[in-house]
Amino acid sequence: MIKTATENQNADENRLMGLNLNYTADVLVSTEDMQEETWLQYRRNGIGGSDAAAVIGLSPYKTARDVYFEKLGREPEDNNTSGWVAMEVGKRLEDLVAAIFAKKTGFRIWQEKVMYRHPLFPFMLADVDYFFETSDGTVGILECKTANIHTKEKWENDAVPYHYEVQCRHYMAVKNLDIAYCACLFGNSKNDFVFRRIDRDLDFEENLILQEESFWTEYVEPGIEPALSGDGDLVLASLKRYQMQRNNPDEILIESDYGEALELIYRMKSEKAAIDSNSRKLEQKIKTAYAKFAEMLGNATKGLCVAADGSEYHISYKPMQRTGITKDNLQKMKLNDSKLYEKYATTTENRVFQVKKIVK
Repeated sequence: MIKTATENQNADENRLMGLNLNYTADVLVSTEDMQEETWLQYRRNGIGGSDAAAVIGLSPYKTARDVYFEKLGREPEDNNTSGWVAMEVGKRLEDLVAAIFAKKTGFRIWQEKVMYRHPLFPFMLADVDYFFETSDGTVGILECKTANIHTKEKWENDAVPYHYEVQCRHYMAVKNLDIAYCACLFGNSKNDFVFRRIDRDLDFEENLILQEESFWTEYVEPGIEPALSGDGDLVLASLKRYQMQRNNPDEILIESDYGEALELIYRMKSEKAAIDSNSRKLEQKIKTAYAKFAEMLGNATKGLCVAADGSEYHISYKPMQRTGITKDNLQKMKLNDSKLYEKYATTTENRVFQVKKIVK
């Protein structure tokens, strides 16, 4: 029998948090034998567990605006699939991770091929990997992960990578369950498998729901793009995915109010050249600062800002293309014929953001 939070001995205290815990998750749709495209369409009806960290600005993979575009069904202009192997491995090994977890804990595990929806906050969805049941009848969430061995340090001292923790807490909220385990497989030995317990935190949950509700009602429902924010690399990757091609050679005029921000970029670039030991950290600051200008340029490759003091800031963000052979295509070429080079050659694009200061 499933024990919900309302059966917990701390129910009276929980009600003081302002959360109504007297509910059972709704079934939005069965996912049994569902095609991936249909599954993605249903996911657009709300925020899923893997979206939650991005919505609150804590995902290492995507921004809140990426989630916004996904919910509106907007196709990226640059659909980079470089991480498809890791994603495919993760999907195929979910059952193995769950089986190892069951063997190590003795818990009963099972899958429910459905997409759940929170009955009180219908913008919250959950497509859970597995459920488990302990010997005393407690039921919880089991989230299955695979990762590179070099990321194992993020799990040390009973830690869970924060975006995975947010995902589990989102699921606990939807399903009204008090416990989750996040299990991760790094390799093929017994020391390459970890699992971490996550107990329900109603303070965190209430705040998470408020942030998800704000994202859904203020941006997704009215169709208003959220501002880009977060790590510079993520922001620039988002711009590359969803912005138009930068092929306009004309220089656009940027308001003088942005002179200080460009001055900041200019100074940081100069400082970076002089401090090699701190270059990586400084580069992130720079990217975060100039991401707004990359967005502002639109399809333009150059921009001009005349600051209040008369200084001119010339911005360039031009495509730099090169032709080469990817590792996958190189393998194909080896298996076929070297004369097929042109057939398998791939053209990639990289952009360099530069700021030149002209003092007048």
